[in-house]
Amino acid sequence: MARIDHYRNPDAPAANSIVVAVTAVVQDESGRLLLIRRTDNDLYAIPGGALELGETLTQTVQREVKEETGIAVEVTGLIGIYSDPDHVIEFTDGEVRQEFSICFRAEPTGGELRTSNESKEVLWRDPADLDALNIHPSIRLRIRHGLEQRAEPYYS
Repeated sequence: MARIDHYRNPDAPAANSIVVAVTAVVQDESGRLLLIRRTDNDLYAIPGGALELGETLTQTVQREVKEETGIAVEVTGLIGIYSDPDHVIEFTDGEVRQEFSICFRAEPTGGELRTSNESKEVLWRDPADLDALNIHPSIRLRIRHGLEQRAEPYYS
């Protein structure tokens, strides 16, 4: 299912749903950031996805990162809560979702990089080299907050 991220677009369709989702800023021992290139919008992003019934948020992080990248992780902290109503995600099935994502910090504990049906590319990238990648502004904000090692979580 394809998606279009509308950000501060006055012509964006009105949201008709909200879903609890997670993202994860994962860095290896060299400080490189774990990224995927999404299959649904062709943008680079940090891994993440929707909470499923019966899961905790940290279990969702672990499942989504493993599913999308092949990397097992341990959640180590909270980066922030992102719920900007000016960011809506339009799906081809008619759903228009207001962003609601809780971003965590996580450390890799094992696994091997691999793609999935949600990720056409998976890579470790030095944060200094991110400007060359097509990354949505809402994801860039989470990455920046994760790299800043903020004392308090961000919330909007």
